[in-house]
Amino acid sequence: MVQEKLDVVILGSGQGGKLLAWHMAKSGRRTAVVERRWIGGSCPNIACMPTKNEIWSARVAHLAHHAGQFGTVAGPVETDMTAVRQRKRDMVNREIELHLQNYRATGAELIMGSGHFIAPKTIEVRLNDGGTRVLTGEQVFLNLGTHPAVPDIPGLKDARPLTHIEALELDYLPPHIILIGGGYVGLEMAQAYRRFGSRVTVVEPAPRIMTREDPDIAEELQRILGSEGIQFIVAAEISHVLGRSGEEVVVSLRTAAGERIVEGSDIMVATGRIPNTGGISLDVAGVDLDDRGYIRVNERLETSAPAVWAIGECAGSPQFTHVSVDDFRIIRDNLAGGSRSTHDRLVPYCMFTDPPLARVGLSESEARAQGIEARIARLPMNAVLRTEATDEKQGFMKALIGADDRILGFTMIGAEAGEVMAAVQTAMLANLPYPRLRDAVISHLTMAEGLGPLFSNVPSQTMAA
Repeated sequence: MVQEKLDVVILGSGQGGKLLAWHMAKSGRRTAVVERRWIGGSCPNIACMPTKNEIWSARVAHLAHHAGQFGTVAGPVETDMTAVRQRKRDMVNREIELHLQNYRATGAELIMGSGHFIAPKTIEVRLNDGGTRVLTGEQVFLNLGTHPAVPDIPGLKDARPLTHIEALELDYLPPHIILIGGGYVGLEMAQAYRRFGSRVTVVEPAPRIMTREDPDIAEELQRILGSEGIQFIVAAEISHVLGRSGEEVVVSLRTAAGERIVEGSDIMVATGRIPNTGGISLDVAGVDLDDRGYIRVNERLETSAPAVWAIGECAGSPQFTHVSVDDFRIIRDNLAGGSRSTHDRLVPYCMFTDPPLARVGLSESEARAQGIEARIARLPMNAVLRTEATDEKQGFMKALIGADDRILGFTMIGAEAGEVMAAVQTAMLANLPYPRLRDAVISHLTMAEGLGPLFSNVPSQTMAA
């Protein structure tokens, strides 16, 4: 079969890969992107944007149910899941068309099919509409992404559990969802479906939800979500699952208090991600993997194979779209003679529960583990004056301050947490001492105005080691 020689071949059309493709094509390089299914990757199709779309629909439902609190008299409220799904689908379709426009405008070729290596820097593509092409690139970029993990629990796979992908396509309201996993995806979906009207039980094998966060953060989130009627069972080992999701499921648990049975209509799994590195013959390409199946890269995102790079989650980068964007910038700038790396970049994140959780920099637990001395400042959200107007009083802010008065970390559970965090992140990037934010003139009435009293609470003593 004839090999097509290209300047750039990108396997996967996720955030970093598509930005790189459009940049390379606009720079005059013959560029092709191979994508199995999702034009634009998971973010606009099945992950970030669709989940936040449905989370917003759930928030509207929640506000409608509580309209009387704000002086609006409303009649009976119910959720039309078909309409919720259609709103999400309409957004996805708009995003796909925007992506296709960018491919047309830049000249990058989008090839829909499944690719695997047959030689170094050479990919055979089985086209979705039939036929095969063989592509050889002077430079090859791997933007493979990840997929949801399904634990090896007896009966679970036979129950055909939902992941976030299938949950976003439901056109009915599950009477009772049993959700395995108390992390980001699980808690976002748990709250959304509870607000739509489902009964929701979250089962977490660890001693608490959100195990990567400080205990006070996890406790506050569980309190807030529990106040909406979400049930939590933590430190629970699932022994087996019976039934089929969408009909009837029975989950048997082992807990410190003994055996427990939970019955529901649907079961959803949100227990982590697995890299999409299998089945594409990366060994043939000379690309090494680590013991978890992620591609080994250096700080410049170069793999073990010459002229082959990896971008985003498959390279072990933090699993956020904004990190994939930065991966693209690192590769772009280094190809132009720069010296950027992934080392010591300040990565923020936000979980879009209501109220959201946002964090940047060190947590209190991480500082302790690393032996870093820090002072801890806290402020409850009900001390922020804007909450008197909005009644969004749940949560708190917390900041870690180093010995040199620099901000080491910031965490917030509260309305507009992501926006407030961005202000603190900017100060951290500028290495500003915390008094600059404490004494800043911040607009009234805003949530960010709470940064003044927060940083006024910085103690003189560091936390105990």
